[in-house]
Amino acid sequence: MALKATIFKATVQVADMDRHYYDELQLTLARHPSETDERMMVRLLAFILHASEQLQFTRGISTEDEPDLWQKSLSGEIELWVDLGLPDESRIRKACSRAREARLYTYGDRAMPPWWEKMQDKVRRFNNLEVIHLPADAVSAMAGLAQKSMALQCTIEDGQIWLGDEQTTVSILPRKLYPD
Repeated sequence: MALKATIFKATVQVADMDRHYYDELQLTLARHPSETDERMMVRLLAFILHASEQLQFTRGISTEDEPDLWQKSLSGEIELWVDLGLPDESRIRKACSRAREARLYTYGDRAMPPWWEKMQDKVRRFNNLEVIHLPADAVSAMAGLAQKSMALQCTIEDGQIWLGDEQTTVSILPRKLYPD
């Protein structure tokens, strides 16, 4: 018998001073059985960082032809493709060829450096790609915020992110790997 996704609900108050975006997001996240709390919270953070009316969660981890998030134009073109993790070169090439903009959020401090050492020269040909690394300690702390029903606040200012609930606030300082 196949395992079903676990449903999480999040209400997020967003104050993104870098983009001048202020909203209350009502989000439903389906966590695939193989997805960790860390990955789900990185997916939630990526949604917050790119929040717009057209941004959508996709089938993600269970589908090779879709990213974790995307934003499509009214005519169906992919404007933004957002992936998580440490994909291979063909996955990055697919994202950059199918979308106007591609964003990749890496996380995990052990596997990322050797992956980046191998990939950094290969991604230099993609002018519509941005690669951002989220520190492992911040991702681990974000996983501690994961609840079936979450009420979160997120403030973004000068590239610094604060994500929290009533008890805990996590400070996240993403590091842009590419373009440098």
